[in-house]
Amino acid sequence: MAKNLNDSINMEVKEAGVCTKEFTFSISADAAKSESAKVLNSIAGMVQLPGFRAGKAPVGMVSKKYAAEIVDELRSRYLSAAVNKIESDESLDLLSLRIKKLDEIKANEACEFVFEAVTAPEFELGDYNAIKLDIPVDAVTEEAIAERLDLYRNMYGTYADADTPAQKEDMLKVDYKGDFALAEDASASLKRQVEATDSFMWLNEPENIPGCIEALTGAEAGKEYNFTANYPADYREAELAGKSIAYTVKVNAIQRRKPLNDEELVARTNSETMDKLTENIRKSLENDAEQKRRQEAVDAYYKKLDESVAQFDLPAFLVDGEIQKALERLARETVKDEADAEKFKAELDTHRAAVEADAKAAVRRTLILRKAAIAEKVEVDDKELDFQLSMMSRYYGFNAKEMRSTLEKNGGIDELRTDLINGKVLDKLATAALN
Repeated sequence: MAKNLNDSINMEVKEAGVCTKEFTFSISADAAKSESAKVLNSIAGMVQLPGFRAGKAPVGMVSKKYAAEIVDELRSRYLSAAVNKIESDESLDLLSLRIKKLDEIKANEACEFVFEAVTAPEFELGDYNAIKLDIPVDAVTEEAIAERLDLYRNMYGTYADADTPAQKEDMLKVDYKGDFALAEDASASLKRQVEATDSFMWLNEPENIPGCIEALTGAEAGKEYNFTANYPADYREAELAGKSIAYTVKVNAIQRRKPLNDEELVARTNSETMDKLTENIRKSLENDAEQKRRQEAVDAYYKKLDESVAQFDLPAFLVDGEIQKALERLARETVKDEADAEKFKAELDTHRAAVEADAKAAVRRTLILRKAAIAEKVEVDDKELDFQLSMMSRYYGFNAKEMRSTLEKNGGIDELRTDLINGKVLDKLATAALN
């Protein structure tokens, strides 16, 4: 009787670093011939070639016509058998598994391939349930309620023409022009940033044009003003990033927000009375205070948990991955053109050293919380994952299915699930520590 592939595949294991093992698998020529025959017969039983009934074509013809499909199926079977053999070892706490080496696979021929497995380090959490926290809830004061009411009065207020010099928070109707030479194919957003007529400019953060608040505070309608805008190196319009542009601005009109009175505010917020509105604001501030307390509890709890766990070796593969993610984030923030890219590459070792400590701390945190989640039997089901994906897609303005597809392709789904589990177990433990 032909051996099952799981029984005939040979596996050798060796240590390959901190929390890292290499699994070398070999398929003998006899095992390869046996499995190749099974695959060939399976395909021959399904396909139909001209002149033959379905499943009746000679295996020699099927072997030639479907050679690529046979190899693909063999590869799938070999790798699946290898993974099954690794995962059958219950003593292994696998964090990741990847193919490190894979020779060309051919039908009827022996082959060899190598998997690299990263396993969880061994460490003790200690009595994490003994951690206690004493974090009071910030009291909601009458002053805070009054500030929130004033915020709403101004936020919902309407603008009206002002006949006094411009103040911060005013809205100016202006014509402006910078001395930056626009290319013929300049984008519409770049053109608007350099020159505009009958445009509105707010004297608040974030500034329409860098320096406009200082330059135009005190400006009067009907007058013209000059100032220099110094654009930051990471400005969204790459063409203006790091440049100094001289602007001429004509102030056509000044409008100032008129705060709402009590009656107007009640109507604008659909409240029955000022008392009802005040009570709703109080509840909202109390909820904000409780959320702040819970976040402080989460931070304080993990700090104590981290201090209680002895240092342990971190898998280099995970640390390198975290460093790479940090470097990619840094590159997105700082690289705007080819010159920036060359500078970033030249300073790569410096950047790597700068993010290494945080990367190690992130990996340690993930491993500690993973162990806590296992101990507390905390999991994230598909409904919770789908809800988070839905919220993310709304925030970023993407289609939920497209976002899921993108994350699945780049491994982001597993990272998202891990983040959700970590957040869930930490919230559970911190909440218990407060009681």
